[in-house]
Amino acid sequence: MSMSSHLQELQKKHQHLSDAVAAAQRAPGTDDLMIADLKKQKLKLKEEISRLSRV
Repeated sequence: MSMSSHLQELQKKHQHLSDAVAAAQRAPGTDDLMIADLKKQKLKLKEEISRLSRV
């Protein structure tokens, strides 16, 4: 897998998590811990994307 395609895949996963967070925040009764976990996953992906983009 090339670096470019790997970055694209990470960006797709990041966008999917963004959508999941937004949907969870709109849904009544969503567990705050689940939202926090999704946000942590999203942040880790963002950091990985940033790190790989600098290389």
